[in-house]
Amino acid sequence: MKEHQSTVLANGFVFLEGPRWRDGALWVSDMWGHAVLRVTEDGARTTLCTVPQRPSGLGFLPDGTPLVVSMADRRVMRVVDDALVLHADLSALVGGDCNDMLVDETGRAYVGNFGFDVHGGAAPADADLIAIEPNGAARIVTSGLSFPNGMALIDGGRTLVVAESWARRLAAFDRDQDGNLSGHRIFADLDGRSPDGICADAEGGLWVACYDTDEFVRVRAGGVVTDRVAVPGRRAVACALGGADGRTLFCCTFAGDYRDMGGDLRHGAIETVRVDIAAA
Repeated sequence: MKEHQSTVLANGFVFLEGPRWRDGALWVSDMWGHAVLRVTEDGARTTLCTVPQRPSGLGFLPDGTPLVVSMADRRVMRVVDDALVLHADLSALVGGDCNDMLVDETGRAYVGNFGFDVHGGAAPADADLIAIEPNGAARIVTSGLSFPNGMALIDGGRTLVVAESWARRLAAFDRDQDGNLSGHRIFADLDGRSPDGICADAEGGLWVACYDTDEFVRVRAGGVVTDRVAVPGRRAVACALGGADGRTLFCCTFAGDYRDMGGDLRHGAIETVRVDIAAA
């Protein structure tokens, strides 16, 4: 296993989620800072919009319009002229706050959720995964997931992989041309690691942010770990491959306690690592 060392690109955020590389910069949600930001490779940041109900997953429609998950009101919003416009209301389809999102090249989005009211103290429950068509029509495409979190496409988009955070594994599905999912199976058992955000490289490997063990690992199908970035004392939240050659791994980390997330403390950072295999 190859060990890597990260360096801090930018810090002073509250809690970062949903990183996506797009048009020469990293787009990222500051969930508890209630903002979507754009961060360039020199660390300069620009606030693109505010999301009062907490932003999380990010993606883009084919025309470049950004999409952002609005967690607490369980909606996906389009960002139009720095303002939020409703894309899809998922409140009738999900059992808990929405979280991460994957948007494919056609503009079809997949959105996960907690499955139950975590903050309200409800009993744990499995969650559904929601697909949203480019016109905003939404439907359930699979059920029975243990907190579906980060997602990635591999095999030319024919396979969708989703992190099941509370089951400590990555699940895989076959995906047809209409976006339907089938063939639910385990892609990798993570041996006690709790996966959060994930991203895919050009060889079908997945970089996984392992929240509970303060590390980012690259995993192959079957669970073999080939690379590791340890970030001791900092939670590994999410990651994205990008940069000019696609070989910079952007790592979102959090050096605080869970109870700090909703306050004014700024323990979030973006760290970077140069890796061997470029983005898918």
